[in-house]
Amino acid sequence: MARPRQHAPEELHAQVMAACDAWLTDQPVHTLSLRSLAREVGCAPSTLLKLYGSFNNLLQHVNLESLAGLRAVIEPLLADTTPPAERLKALAMGYWAFAREDAHRWQLLFDYPLAQEGELDQRQTRMIEALFSRVEATLKEYQPTLSELESRRLARTLWGSVHGLVQLGLNDRLGYWQGGAFGVDELLEQLLTTTLAGLHHIKPES
Repeated sequence: MARPRQHAPEELHAQVMAACDAWLTDQPVHTLSLRSLAREVGCAPSTLLKLYGSFNNLLQHVNLESLAGLRAVIEPLLADTTPPAERLKALAMGYWAFAREDAHRWQLLFDYPLAQEGELDQRQTRMIEALFSRVEATLKEYQPTLSELESRRLARTLWGSVHGLVQLGLNDRLGYWQGGAFGVDELLEQLLTTTLAGLHHIKPES
């Protein structure tokens, strides 16, 4: 029997992330195991436990990669020079595209609990807050009378609405009209149009 290959920690981590990425391309996370990953990268399961501490921590690193991928989609859209309303609509469509094109990775990110403490929790929290802050800034650009609290609330309300439509769309649970399924794109467009129109009537907090 051949001996497992030896890896430097950085090299092994890169190989594990690549193996997870390949796995999640066509298979859901519940079919993934520590043993199958170890087999993919040519090491013992105990080696992965030594590197990550637990299988849960390993999956949290995959979630960090997913958050980085989502940031790579979102940031160019929000940094565009188009009007803020167009940027926010593009953001919703980009979120839908990200979820649709990498559904198993997206499912892991939102169906599997994120880290609750330690460095992983801090890194994930910083990445999530950075994404929200960009949305908040764009909302305030669209409606300058929004207070900081209002923009924070609205960014999360808007994300929750977009996320819900995306999740229902992925599961084909949006219903039908005149023999055809409702499209996520058209519902996202309606959501953003209605939300942004309502922002024109917001009065500053006293």
